[in-house]
Amino acid sequence: MPLSAVKSTYIRSDLTRYEQGDILRDITVVEWADVRGEELINVQERILQYCVIVSQECDLEHDFNARSKPDNPNTDKYLQSVLISPAYPSQDFRNGDHLKKLNMKMQSVQGGNWDRLKQNQNPRYHYLEKHDDFQVPELVVDFKHYITVPRNVLYRDQFNPCYIASMEILHRDHLSNRFAHYLSRIGLPDFASG
Repeated sequence: MPLSAVKSTYIRSDLTRYEQGDILRDITVVEWADVRGEELINVQERILQYCVIVSQECDLEHDFNARSKPDNPNTDKYLQSVLISPAYPSQDFRNGDHLKKLNMKMQSVQGGNWDRLKQNQNPRYHYLEKHDDFQVPELVVDFKHYITVPRNVLYRDQFNPCYIASMEILHRDHLSNRFAHYLSRIGLPDFASG
């Protein structure tokens, strides 16, 4: 796709299936549940104000196509879960209050650090610009925060009303490349402190 064909950061999909870069709002996820014998205890649910699907587009497409053919005996394309990343409203994020409901205070991001983050020059974070027509506020994705959602749960009816927009393909691929790069980083020991 030529760059001149890109008209917007976001598009509205017909939502026949979920795609990488879809932005969802107000979804409930189960972060943890302990099971002892037959008993389910300590279920921790979390409401994500916004999130972005970060699973690979080809995997999402192959899963959907394979499941659309019920007589297909080959299920190797089926996904068990979909990877999502919370997207935090920028003002809460800047103040370090984006995880307040989890009783966590994060560092604030101000001044030049915020300017670098908005230009996606901080490898840990990805800035998503606002789009009023699609009701997308300024959002920040923290690549250290990601959650798997069972694929069948994602496709339940509760998620369809939560869809607000899709990232246009170049922006989606940019997010995906930055996410993969961040996760594949190699931490080296600090030899100077030893």
